[in-house]
Amino acid sequence: MKILAFGTYDVRTHPRIGVLVEGLRAHGDEVTEVNVPLGIDTAGRVAMLRQPWRLPLLALRLARCWAVLAVRGRRAWRDKRPDVVLVGYLGHFDVLLATLLFRRAVIALDHLVFAADTAADRGESRSWKVRLLARLDRRALRTADVIVVDSDEHAEMVPADLRDRAVVVPVGAPAAWFAAGDAAGPRTEPDVLRVVFFGLFTPLQGAPVIGTVLDSLADDQSMRVTMVGCGQDLAETRRLAAANPRVDWLDWVPAGQLPALVAGHDVCLGIFGTGPKARRVVPNKVYQGAAAGCAVLTSDTRPQRAALADAARFVPPGDAAALASVLRELAGDPSALAKLRAAVRDRARERFAPAAVVGTLRQCLLSPAGRTSPAGTDSAAGPT
Repeated sequence: MKILAFGTYDVRTHPRIGVLVEGLRAHGDEVTEVNVPLGIDTAGRVAMLRQPWRLPLLALRLARCWAVLAVRGRRAWRDKRPDVVLVGYLGHFDVLLATLLFRRAVIALDHLVFAADTAADRGESRSWKVRLLARLDRRALRTADVIVVDSDEHAEMVPADLRDRAVVVPVGAPAAWFAAGDAAGPRTEPDVLRVVFFGLFTPLQGAPVIGTVLDSLADDQSMRVTMVGCGQDLAETRRLAAANPRVDWLDWVPAGQLPALVAGHDVCLGIFGTGPKARRVVPNKVYQGAAAGCAVLTSDTRPQRAALADAARFVPPGDAAALASVLRELAGDPSALAKLRAAVRDRARERFAPAAVVGTLRQCLLSPAGRTSPAGTDSAAGPT
């Protein structure tokens, strides 16, 4: 297949589209990227949608990016004649531009984030704003011919009349994370359990639960914890963990250095939030930590159980006591820790590598239904 990856996505902060591109290329597909990063992450976009007075900044940046995308997109179409246009993650607006530029093309939208769901999870309580974001979600979904989601739970959130367009593709992990796991050397402190958490400290991640655990482990010298990132719940998490001297706090790590940093730890913590969104997702960090060779410890939810099976340890969402107990257990049993790390690493190679995760997407795009737009037009036709 010939595929045009298109949009304002930023693979450095949202690696999902990079995994898809890597996987498609691994299968021999010809993927051309036309990408002009917007420079505003998920939190920034949600903040702008929640605060209407900031929308002009979003519109200005989007217009600048779209002007470049339009020129490059038309040139790429003339040169490559792709079969499919794949709109990258956070493409709620980009999918509209893609439809205008490539009206007869099959448009696949990588829709990991439902704007209304994300805003509600991050504390937006004004119903009119949530309804507005829900309309944005529906408009984006209705525009796409193929809707790519990451879990069965998210597929169920697609409106019923559009659900036959949805295909479930796990997030997976970029090749760099597997390479970091392969390159990781011996631990400098073999008697100390090294634990890492990285993320945006949003409510679904449940970082304050980790803060409570760190407080309960303040006198335990058998483990050291690295907390990477910043966001909504960082201040509360640090307050809760203030008594523990064996915690390293890093506000930011360059994307290129993060895989090696994580691979230098024994355990990667997933998410522990108790809200509805936390029960529907398998976060990036779970896939990436597994690929880097860390044991994975996360909340016991249906999608995470389905993704990890017996290759990880699970605790009830929000249960700090259970989380602390499992950490103590792993710190005291190096043999069990080694088996857990080996098991999740094997599962990552089998299920989370880029070539593996795109299997269902390729089947969809190669099928007659996937390669033909709903209007029945030939997907090889050029842009208008």
